[in-house]
Amino acid sequence: MKYFGGIDIGSSTAKFTVIDTSGRMVAKAMKRSGVDYGKTAQELLSTVCASAAIDRCAIARIISTGYGRGNVTWSNASMTEIACHGKGAFFHFPGPITVIDIGAQDSKVIHLDKAGKRTGFKMNRKCAAGTGAFLEEVAHKLALDVSELDALARRSTKEVTLGSFCTVFAATEVIEKIRAGAAVEDIVRGAFGSVTKRIVEMDSLTGKLVTTGGVVAHNPFLARLLGQAFSTEAFIAPDAQYIGAFGAALFAQETA
Repeated sequence: MKYFGGIDIGSSTAKFTVIDTSGRMVAKAMKRSGVDYGKTAQELLSTVCASAAIDRCAIARIISTGYGRGNVTWSNASMTEIACHGKGAFFHFPGPITVIDIGAQDSKVIHLDKAGKRTGFKMNRKCAAGTGAFLEEVAHKLALDVSELDALARRSTKEVTLGSFCTVFAATEVIEKIRAGAAVEDIVRGAFGSVTKRIVEMDSLTGKLVTTGGVVAHNPFLARLLGQAFSTEAFIAPDAQYIGAFGAALFAQETA
């Protein structure tokens, strides 16, 4: 049996997926991107081959994507993360969709028509606000691990509004809220609300709302807030953090 691979080298984490000819994911692996993207990619390749008990030669084609895709010198081709996130999301949700991907350093809003063709997209790269880095900074100021944020936000009974979108100024504002006696869970809910507002301001919604990326994978409550903001149901793609790599693997299969 032939297999196809997709590797997504993000600014924070790197993901590798292997699919079979039916598009079924047979192996996946993830690790911090680190400072040597080429080495990280090679280690992920070894990991997925070992976990799926397949030989490297059985992977007929590999496509790289993400911030560090150019560092995967042994991939057969590379594609943008916009294309790959759209491809992966459409596989699970065929039809007109808007894909919202919240990553560590940027956020994307991608529009696809009923055939899966991209009709437009917006990307936020000017500021960390509206990204995972914003939530990491808030967690740091609250002396929390990022894994605690989702549960805390769900317990909130009174949202604290964070007026600053800039990550640097928001950190200062968090300290001021703590001094004013605001509950930690309410501040976290406010941070989620700030991210949601920034995403909503990026673009409008067309079709079904599908969310991807590590931020919503670990904070599904944020996806719910996005749905409420757009007055619709928000779906979280299966293996949301791997969707870029999965889409790259689908392209590898399609172009083999």
